[in-house]
Amino acid sequence: MKVLVPVKRVIDYNVKVRVKSDHTGVDLANVKMSMNPFDEIAVEEAIRLKESGTATEVVAVSIGPEKAQDQIRQALAMGADRGLLIKTDAEVEPLGVAKLLKAVVEAEQCELVILGKQAIDDDSNQTGQMLAAMLGWPQGTFASKVSKEGDKLSVTREIDGGLQTITLNLPAIVTTDLRLNEPRYASLPNIMKAKKKPLDVKEASEYGVDIAPRLEVLKVTEPPKREAGVKVENVAQLVEKLKNEAGVI
Repeated sequence: MKVLVPVKRVIDYNVKVRVKSDHTGVDLANVKMSMNPFDEIAVEEAIRLKESGTATEVVAVSIGPEKAQDQIRQALAMGADRGLLIKTDAEVEPLGVAKLLKAVVEAEQCELVILGKQAIDDDSNQTGQMLAAMLGWPQGTFASKVSKEGDKLSVTREIDGGLQTITLNLPAIVTTDLRLNEPRYASLPNIMKAKKKPLDVKEASEYGVDIAPRLEVLKVTEPPKREAGVKVENVAQLVEKLKNEAGVI
């Protein structure tokens, strides 16, 4: 079973995001970039499936600028077999990403796609669902446990009321949640080996799909700063402020 794992280049989660002075977007100059944390979990799960003998090959794919090769190399260092970069400097929305991934899935003849449930930059949480709809495949979103049982895939997913276990016919789409696993750190020998693993680079235009944006960003601003709270002397004063100042009771 060949597994495809999309990985996205995002601003590192430890970095404070800065808005450009002209409010046209986020400032990426001299900012540390890394693999989307949810995608790291997806890579780890795909590698575990290979280590257990369930998967035969793990292919990491990224859509983005030339520097997105760094995130693919990280996936290769973790244990993926080969990488593919679909190069574009344009901002690609989830629908465009799903269209490109559909073309890759059909070209690679993958049986399983594992991807993060969302990216921490736009928090769209749409790509996996759109890809499943386009391919006509079953999907298991927000997975906290994945196992192959015969020719089917068992996925335990996190829902508002607790956990839900579903069975999917293969081929299928799985999106990963935080509690699925703990991604491994790539060792130095594996990082060196990753440099020799195959990594193909293709232009987004080669796939013949429309990835033009459907949305227009008018303005990007930072959230307002939170005002300091106040201490109250007693419950009566708290109730008075909630009633007359906050207007919540």
